[in-house]
Amino acid sequence: MTLPIIWREEAETDLLDILDYIAARNKPASQRLRAVIYEAVDRLPDHPHIHRPGRIPGTREAIVHPNYILISRVAEAIEILAVLHSRQQYP
Repeated sequence: MTLPIIWREEAETDLLDILDYIAARNKPASQRLRAVIYEAVDRLPDHPHIHRPGRIPGTREAIVHPNYILISRVAEAIEILAVLHSRQQYP
């Protein structure tokens, strides 16, 4: 059974803020990062537990780029919780 993907509003905002920030300085880099993140998300339904266990119990962390981490939770669906810069304080 393939699990659906649900983006939390906070995660969508995180991603848009990051992409806007990068695009203001380097639009092609922003487009590449967007593609890398969505490729990682698109693989999750087939392999929901492929990434390392998260620092918060019940979460998973995917290092989608040396500077960015995708935080998700697997339950009845794959929930995208956040997209963070690796230097951000988390949790």
